[in-house]
Amino acid sequence: MSVARAIRKVFLAVEQAEGAGARVRRSVGTPSLRNFSPFLMLDHFSVKPGAGFPDHPHRGQETITYLLEGAVDHEDFAGNKGTIGPGDLQFMTAGRGIMHAEMPAQNADGSANVGLQLWVDLPKHLKMCEPRYRDLSASEIPTVDVDDGKVHVKVISGQSHGIDSVKDLAYTPVWILDIEIKPGGSIAQPLPEGWNAFGYVLEGSVLVGKPGNQTPVDQYHNVVFEPTGEAVFASVDAGAETSGRIVLIAGTPLDQKVVQYGPFVLNSQEEVYQAFMDYQTHTNGFERAKGWESEIGKSMKSRGLLNGNSHMNAEAREGFSIKTNS
Repeated sequence: MSVARAIRKVFLAVEQAEGAGARVRRSVGTPSLRNFSPFLMLDHFSVKPGAGFPDHPHRGQETITYLLEGAVDHEDFAGNKGTIGPGDLQFMTAGRGIMHAEMPAQNADGSANVGLQLWVDLPKHLKMCEPRYRDLSASEIPTVDVDDGKVHVKVISGQSHGIDSVKDLAYTPVWILDIEIKPGGSIAQPLPEGWNAFGYVLEGSVLVGKPGNQTPVDQYHNVVFEPTGEAVFASVDAGAETSGRIVLIAGTPLDQKVVQYGPFVLNSQEEVYQAFMDYQTHTNGFERAKGWESEIGKSMKSRGLLNGNSHMNAEAREGFSIKTNS
């Protein structure tokens, strides 16, 4: 029997307003969970038509967007654009600099567009790499059923019970597993030794740990694991009325200092100040930002939903202040 990873903490991701009219439950990147390399932020977002994340820059990190409901359009200053729908993912490497917008679909029934966005740090030697995108459609994600079909795993990135994910999606090694557990179902999911790992419960309630030493983790809660141990054990009580759904995420820790200034994530304050100057002067990776406006963000601007400079308004979403960890 594998050694279970112990739980470090469990906490609720409290809903808050972000961006231009969006709502998010942020767990990673809050006082409850910081300095958890390579992870910088996890947002469970809900964006209704008319709201969104208009033009804003990034440098030094990767973002992974996993859409659960609705659709989201994206567009950047290099001419890349597209739409992701339910179950689709977008892996974006900001590298030396990107300017983009992420805007929700205008659903006829007025329903919100819901998903997860994970920020992952880049190793120091890749901070100034060229930006790139990797899209992963729902139909491309391999799945595996365990415990006589009572557990269904989407292997977005990593490995589960003999099934490997699509390769080469992000520079920083990260595993992402979307696990749905029916009442009475259980799973033992191995994780790489020493990797930092956490789980976010999307639906229902999940029992984490081996029988006899289980902790209930409810919807919208984040469970953080100790780095030692071979596997995460999860189940749903046989008497539960609904299934439980947990997204299990693990990544290799990076031995480097993190200095974050809103959407810029570097390794020193000097590099962050340089990123801000490069963005303001349209140099060193931000040349194409000069005079650029996304088409998908213009509708929000025309309706007067942005105050002042739309770029800086969007940056307010990221908490534009210096955050340092070592």
